Amino acid sequence: MQDMPRALGLDFGTTNSVVALARDGRSELVGFAGDKATGEVFRSALCFWHDDGVKGGMAHEAGPWAIAEYMEFPEDSRFLQSFKSVAASAIFESASVFEKRFRFEELGQMFLQRMVAHAGGALDRRPDRIIVGRPVEYAGSRPDEALARKRYDAMFAGFGADIHYVYEPLGAAFSYASRLTEAATVMVADFGGGTSDFSIVRVEAPGAARRCAPLGSAGIGIAGDRFDYRILDHLVLPILGKGGAYESFGKRLEIPRSYFADFADWSRLALMRNRRTMAELERLQKAAADPQAIGRMITVIEKELGYPLYDAVGALKRALSGDERATFRFAGGGLEIEQAVDRADFERWIAPDLARIEATVDRALDKAGVAADAIDRVFLTGGSSLIPAIRAIFRARFGYDRIATGGELTSIAHGLALIGEEADLAEWAA
Repeated sequence: MQDMPRALGLDFGTTNSVVALARDGRSELVGFAGDKATGEVFRSALCFWHDDGVKGGMAHEAGPWAIAEYMEFPEDSRFLQSFKSVAASAIFESASVFEKRFRFEELGQMFLQRMVAHAGGALDRRPDRIIVGRPVEYAGSRPDEALARKRYDAMFAGFGADIHYVYEPLGAAFSYASRLTEAATVMVADFGGGTSDFSIVRVEAPGAARRCAPLGSAGIGIAGDRFDYRILDHLVLPILGKGGAYESFGKRLEIPRSYFADFADWSRLALMRNRRTMAELERLQKAAADPQAIGRMITVIEKELGYPLYDAVGALKRALSGDERATFRFAGGGLEIEQAVDRADFERWIAPDLARIEATVDRALDKAGVAADAIDRVFLTGGSSLIPAIRAIFRARFGYDRIATGGELTSIAHGLALIGEEADLAEWAA
């Protein structure tokens, strides 16, 4: 019988989650079982629907099974994705799902429960030591780190006896260090769904008593979800009424931008289908200069088209990572969009975000007390690291030869599990 793993590393991501188990200096990813499984990557999503056969009358699923349930019954279910993005938000108190309300930690516990259930027994017995990744800086305009920690503690209560939180890029750094055969100063750039995080680590040669030592970290709440919104903002929202006008007491006013801001955040978009918001939109439609545009927005919300809409956005983003020109295609609820997009257009849309990301790289170097020319290797990880404009930032700053990639979706979990085997976790814990 194989020995019990000493540590579990969990990369609880905004878009995807990955789990690894470590024993004797090696980590192994946990695969998920079943006809809907997508290997070792588990989508960070939940779906709810009414079911009189379960306690409380409401059933739920997570990961790719949540997506499958939603795609089959979109109008009779509630789909939540990227709920990690509200972990540090004081504004977010609970999500309204049908007639019930769920706090962040309750959503998290349901997600973990279903993730364990789909792991084919690999997570039924878990090591006491659990290493959970956390962003260097949480998503949101005014993230409350203490609140996020409190919510994480409640979410993971009962998941393991010894919970530790480690910056996500440090997990990737530890994973990358296992590839190196000589000493190096490494910058890890982790581009997730909600945040972009940077850590600098000193890696000693193999055989050293202390292989890795963290030097400094910085992060910003800009990443893949923000890039998705830029695409929506330019290709979709104008035909849903953004920038339009309506009449109120004889005055011509702009359609409130708050409605369109909700499209930037899955946690808010999925919750717009409530009686109050829909009544407001119906009144707005009657007063709008272009009522058909507001009607299209109502359709997107009523027909629960958020997931296929963002799926189309993601397909365009991925296509533009490989091609100079691609076509955005979306059809649903009577709404059809087909438009060619140049990579140069996309890069122009995200230019302000790229500038802030580059400034955060400078901040990480300053915190570590390391000059750019002292960085021997740059390891890019996370889905958005595949965007050419992202890679161009690091190639221009550090040179092509110093850039390394690989394991974009799994390296963090690998490294977190390995960190869990360290004798002293104090220097790694956040």
